[in-house]
Amino acid sequence: MPERRLVVIDPAGLHARPAARFVQIASRFASTVTIHLADRKADAKSLIAVLGLTIRPGTEIVLATDGSDADAALEALTAELGPYLTTATAPAIPSVVAEPDPA
Repeated sequence: MPERRLVVIDPAGLHARPAARFVQIASRFASTVTIHLADRKADAKSLIAVLGLTIRPGTEIVLATDGSDADAALEALTAELGPYLTTATAPAIPSVVAEPDPA
């Protein structure tokens, strides 16, 4: 099941207009599309469900797709939300360099 972590950058959050466009695009695909926000999730093909998440600016969401056209759906939806979201980056993992033993 492909998924992508995204952060909302629009100052108004994921408000009605982009959410409606997002639902329209999600509905074109046979795959199941889900938005995860913390411990809650919503069917991305339901405007009421998406708006019910109350996605605010700075919020990290996970967009997950499952089905025969899951990859295409994920790409299309990520592209559509481009002006409102940015890809979340994983926290940097500190690198450890082994020092040679001076002995």
